Amino acid sequence: MSIKENLAKLLSNIPEHVKLVAVSKTKPIETILEAYHTEYKIFGENKAQELSTKQPEMPDDIEWHFIGHLQTNKVKYIAPFVGLIHSVDSLKLLMEIDKQAKKNNRVVDCLLQFHIATEETKFGLDMQEAADILASPFYPTLENVRIVGVMGMATYTDDEDLIRNEFASLRKYSEQLKNDFFKDADYFKEISMGMSNDYEIAIEEGSTIVRIGSIIFGARNYN
Repeated sequence: MSIKENLAKLLSNIPEHVKLVAVSKTKPIETILEAYHTEYKIFGENKAQELSTKQPEMPDDIEWHFIGHLQTNKVKYIAPFVGLIHSVDSLKLLMEIDKQAKKNNRVVDCLLQFHIATEETKFGLDMQEAADILASPFYPTLENVRIVGVMGMATYTDDEDLIRNEFASLRKYSEQLKNDFFKDADYFKEISMGMSNDYEIAIEEGSTIVRIGSIIFGARNYN
């Protein structure tokens, strides 16, 4: 099927309250434009410099999401335009995003990334580390970032019970943070979880944002 057909089929399977991020990493501009011309405008990239080279070549009305591990020295490349950073895993990174957002006269929305998988190679916080960031005396001074929710990646496995339990744990972290730190913040509502292989389980467990690439664009080319 074409990219247009893939997107249409996928969107018909996703509830209206769940946002689809079309993961365009490693894909050329022409391929992303093919998706854009179906009237889809939310794309996700995982490398800051790759995103910063694609963004000027694409239409201005695209909502760009950064979904990969972000190094502090790369924040400057995406701060002028990024719509949502999914992968905040330290206070140091959050402070750098705030600094670069301030230079660009913007407030950048962010998600706290939790480590919910069994794989040690994945990045992310535990509950105590997240609470330490939000309770830090530095956090209230950050005026150019806004934490709007949480993100996590489940273990890459065929064990659906494990995946479901990991997604359920992320939802519980979100609920705990909401209760402890964001009780009056209507904007703290996003749970970014679910990719091509597990998005249906993620939605059942409360996901509000799914990040899907291969179902839309086909297998990635890492060469």
